[in-house]
Amino acid sequence: MLSINTQRMLVLLVLGLSTTALSLQAQQQTIYDPITGFVVSENYEIVRAHCTACHSAKLVTQNRMTRDNWLETIRWMQKSQGLWPLGVQEQKILDYLESHYSPIAVSRRSPIPSHLMPVLK
Repeated sequence: MLSINTQRMLVLLVLGLSTTALSLQAQQQTIYDPITGFVVSENYEIVRAHCTACHSAKLVTQNRMTRDNWLETIRWMQKSQGLWPLGVQEQKILDYLESHYSPIAVSRRSPIPSHLMPVLK
């Protein structure tokens, strides 16, 4: 049987750990830009400036791609949609997209099997 003082110490320890955990959780809470819906973090302004100059932010936020797929998409936009060279900003944009819009384990549905996809000419 634990003494009263030991029980009090355990209660204080548990309360202290709970408070610390809640504090860390609050600090790690993701903040979203109310206009674009982008995650507000490092390089957010660069992504907002480049990506929303031509299309809605929804086109970014609804997609989840690997860094290589984001780069392929950028190259496609440069080749066929008139996207300008991104220069030194490209790596910052890719870092941001990879951090916040990469594939996740759980999504709303499984990808459509390739045999059910439309044939593009």
